[in-house]
Amino acid sequence: MTNLDQAAPSAEEAEAGAPTTEHASSPHSAVAAGASVDASIEPADTGVKHMKWWGWGIEGVGFHHEDKPGFAPFVLKAVGLDLHTAERAEKPAFENVQMPDSNAQASFLTALAGIVGERYVSTERIERVVHTFGKSLRDLVRVRSGVIERTPDVVVYPADEAEVQRIVDAVIAEDAVVIPFGGGSNIAGSLEPDPTETRTIVSVDLGRMNKVLSIDDESGLARIQAGALGPDLEDQLKAKGWTIGHFPDSFTHSTVGGWVATRSSGMQSDKYGDISDIAKGMHVVRPGGLLEIRGIPSASTGPSVREMILGSEGRLGIITEVTVQVHRIPAERTIYAYFFPNWKAGLAAMRAISESDAAPSVTRISDARESGFSLATSKESKGVSKHVQNALFGFLKRRGWDLDQLCLSFIGYEGSPSHVARQKSMVGKIVKKHGGIGVGTGPGVLYDQKKFDTPYLRDFLLDMGAAGDVSETAAPWSKLQGVYDATIAAANGAYAKLDRTGWIMCHMSHSYHSGACLYFTFAFVMGDEDPLGEYDIVKSAIQGAFVKAGGTISHHHGVGLEHSPWLEDDISPEGVAVMRGLFASADAGGNFNPNKILP
Repeated sequence: MTNLDQAAPSAEEAEAGAPTTEHASSPHSAVAAGASVDASIEPADTGVKHMKWWGWGIEGVGFHHEDKPGFAPFVLKAVGLDLHTAERAEKPAFENVQMPDSNAQASFLTALAGIVGERYVSTERIERVVHTFGKSLRDLVRVRSGVIERTPDVVVYPADEAEVQRIVDAVIAEDAVVIPFGGGSNIAGSLEPDPTETRTIVSVDLGRMNKVLSIDDESGLARIQAGALGPDLEDQLKAKGWTIGHFPDSFTHSTVGGWVATRSSGMQSDKYGDISDIAKGMHVVRPGGLLEIRGIPSASTGPSVREMILGSEGRLGIITEVTVQVHRIPAERTIYAYFFPNWKAGLAAMRAISESDAAPSVTRISDARESGFSLATSKESKGVSKHVQNALFGFLKRRGWDLDQLCLSFIGYEGSPSHVARQKSMVGKIVKKHGGIGVGTGPGVLYDQKKFDTPYLRDFLLDMGAAGDVSETAAPWSKLQGVYDATIAAANGAYAKLDRTGWIMCHMSHSYHSGACLYFTFAFVMGDEDPLGEYDIVKSAIQGAFVKAGGTISHHHGVGLEHSPWLEDDISPEGVAVMRGLFASADAGGNFNPNKILP
């Protein structure tokens, strides 16, 4: 829970239905009031909206801390950064960006324009930069440096599957490279071109393909074009009484095709499943033909081609349509907050809930560090609210709780009123058995409002010279505490190696019968000489700890380039060999997003 400030949304954010942070008119915004993109770098008029080229979200939205009295002291203690004296970086100037010229031949551009129309083919500098990276910390440091080694040579916006097929066939005929692009939110290096690539690189932006095509009311199966952003598809489903139930952190700026391509998970996966459970069928455009997986509940048809597409990151073709399981909008939806005396008790409670007959939509527990962070990013309580909070903490102290070890949990419930009441009763008994207490819906409402805001805080810290990033893993319940302990120790060891004050915190989410996901957030102040080299030391320590302690290298962010060095440790050398054979067979020319996933 980041508890960012909400102000009046911009038109773009309001249209997307996303929670917003700070509008550009605020004196604390990183973007000055009235700021706009210079006309010389105006993106192509395609009707497709993108995030700003240098950070998360749209222009004029950002995080500020002036009304959160606990935040600055927290940051000073956590990473040694004094926000009162630190100098905030200016918005980077696009005219200073150094990048190679497009190498796309005129004849090839003409051929592409013949498929989609001239309006939807762009070699403009701003278009090519927007489509070069995702939004990882590594991506943002490089793009803000103003030096970009390699970009796509041309960006194409198809209107439908038939146009995608013609584009792919033209790419193969040209022996070019094609990289699919959804919302651009990826943080695993799944989008960036190989800097040594000499062939023409085509970014196929699916943003115009954003419709819910049909809903099978009897089966609860919806056909959705792959370029539909989370808010767009959810609005279309909601208008007919349905929901997909899939809400990743990147929901506002990610697409259903991107979810499938990276095997994403949503905040309510306890009820609805991960995207690998939700996606029942898909269309994938390949050279000369369409790979079609029908929306079938289950099948025994040899090795699962559907599973091959899930997490393939564009290596096997361009996902153009996904058939997903949808659900009727529940009559009641609520998120309750609970306090636990420590991490061990909270983790044990989450495991007990997963083993019980209770079926909540969300089970999440933050460790003491993340719980302290959440409290530090809250606005100052006043009046009755402040009195209630002080009384609660006083009560916990009298019960012998060490408030520095307090852990905050969110449990979500959905369904009919009677079902929700029954679920809350079952969970309440488990919480009580493990020493926890319920603290009502207030914190849960705030969590629900702010759940998509975290990247704005990361950008704020980067403006101040601090790296803030995430790494997630999953492990069996029997190994979860060991993975947690090993990761905390590895990160602190890396900070010691760098002689830096660093921070790492964690929450458990996405529970399964056999285990759960641990989601770590880490931060430290980077030096000026080699910020990414320092970042690599910390990131590598964390990823290495995952596999050594029995976790996976990624639970839902994908592999890309970021996590590929540890893939063999995760799935074995023979697993990598099988995957290498698959890619070599399906893409002998290396035309589809080459060099991703495999080390």
